[in-house]
Amino acid sequence: MAQLTFLGAAGVVTGSKYLLETAGKRYLIDAGLFQGAREWKERNWEPFPIPPETIDAILLTHGHIDHTGYLPRLVQQGYRGPIYATAATCALLKILLPDSAHLQEQDADYANRKGYSRHQPALPLYTVRDAEATLRLLQPVEFHAMLTLTGMRVFWYPMGHILGSAAIEIHLDNPPRRVLFSGDIGRYEDPIMRPPTEFPEADVVLMESTYGDRLHETIPVEETLREVLNHILQNRGVMLIPAFAVGRTQQVLHHIRKMQEAGEVPPLPVYVDSPMASDATHLYCTYGQDLNLETSPGGDCEGRLPLYCYHTHFVQDVSQSRALNTRPGPMIIISASGMCTGGRILHHLKWRLPHPENAVLFVGYQAEGTRGRMLVGGATEITIHGETVPVRARIAMTTALSAHADQADLLRWLKAFRKPPQSLYLVHGEPNARLALREKIQSELGWDAALPEHGETVAL
Repeated sequence: MAQLTFLGAAGVVTGSKYLLETAGKRYLIDAGLFQGAREWKERNWEPFPIPPETIDAILLTHGHIDHTGYLPRLVQQGYRGPIYATAATCALLKILLPDSAHLQEQDADYANRKGYSRHQPALPLYTVRDAEATLRLLQPVEFHAMLTLTGMRVFWYPMGHILGSAAIEIHLDNPPRRVLFSGDIGRYEDPIMRPPTEFPEADVVLMESTYGDRLHETIPVEETLREVLNHILQNRGVMLIPAFAVGRTQQVLHHIRKMQEAGEVPPLPVYVDSPMASDATHLYCTYGQDLNLETSPGGDCEGRLPLYCYHTHFVQDVSQSRALNTRPGPMIIISASGMCTGGRILHHLKWRLPHPENAVLFVGYQAEGTRGRMLVGGATEITIHGETVPVRARIAMTTALSAHADQADLLRWLKAFRKPPQSLYLVHGEPNARLALREKIQSELGWDAALPEHGETVAL
C-alpha cells in the first residue's frame, strides 16, 4: 500500500516536505526550510522523523529555500541518494544552497560575537561544506521527460512560478494512481514567466494555497513604485526593496526598466545588494527560452533580456554593501531576504528604518512571524540582531508582483480538470487561506478538499 505523510507546509507556507512510501521505497518530495515564527523555525532543529539514509530519492518542485533549504541538513545527517530537479532548478541550487549555508554560518558567528543567542555557542543549522556535498547529489531532469523509479514513473511540468519551477506528476504502479504535486503555482498573466501547466486529470492532488483567501491587487506595480519614488526623490531618501533573490528581484528590475524606458524614472542608481540575486539574474538570461520575454536592444542592456535596468550596480563585496549605508539618497537598494528573516537587508534596515526620508517597499508575501510581516502590520519598532530599531521610514507594499497564483488563478487551474480528483489536499497556506479556498472550491466546484495537519499520514 502507498502512503503519504505531510512533514511540512501543512497549515503554514514554509517547510515543504512530503514523504511518499510505495513499493518498499521512500521518496521525499521537496525538502524545505521552515521560516517565520520561532515555533516553526525550531522544527528545523528537530530530528527528522525517519533516518535520512533510509530515503531512496528526493524530488524537487523548484529552487526556493522553503522547498529546498533543508537538503544540506539531510545530507549532514546521512542522506546520500539522488536529488532530482529540472536543469534550471539545479543551476539555481548551486547559488542558493551555498548562500543559505553561508548565512547560517554568518548568523551563528554574529550571534556568538554579540551574545544574543539563547544557545551557547550558537551553531549553524548546516555548513557550506554540507551544501557542497548536497550539490554533488543533484541529477537534472528535463520537462515532460519520464523518470522511472522503483514503484513509479515521474514527470516534471512547467508551472510558471520561478525559473525551473515544476509540478511533479507521479504514476504509481501499485495501486495504480496518478498523484500530482502542484509545487508553487505561477500566475496566468505573469510578464516574465509562462503560464502554469494545466492537467486534465489526477487521482490525488496536493495544491498550494498561499493566496487562497485573496485576490492580487489590480493597482499596477508601476503606480506603487511611482508613489514611493516620489517620496524618496522629494526627501532625498533611500528606497529599500526586500526581495527574494530568485524571481522577485528579476521582476522588480523588469518593471523599473519599463518605467525608465517610458521616461517615468529620473536617472538614479539602483543597487542589487545580493550576490545570489546577481547570479540568478544571469541564469534567467541563460534559460531565457523558458520565459515570456524577448531580448531587447539599446543602451547598456544591449543583447540582454529586459531584466537589467539602466544604472544598475550588482554589489558582491561585503565592504561595498556596508558602504551603501553611508551613501546619501536618492537611490534604490534591492536586497534579500524578501521577508527580512536574514541576509544583507537587515543591515540596511537597521541603518535606514529610523529616518522618515527613507522608504521600504515590500513586493512579496510576508509569512507570519517574520520582520516583514511586522513592518507591513504597522510595527513601530522591530528587533534586529538583538537591537531595538525604531520604525520611522515609510512602509509600503504591493502584491501585484506576487509569483503565486491568487484565489482566482487557483480556481482557474482546478477548473481545467475534466473530473474532480478522488482526493484534494490544500497545502502551503496559512489556516485562513486554506479555509477560505476550501469554501470557495466547495461553492464553485462542488468538490471536497482536505486540510492536512503536520505529521498526518494518509493512504493513497
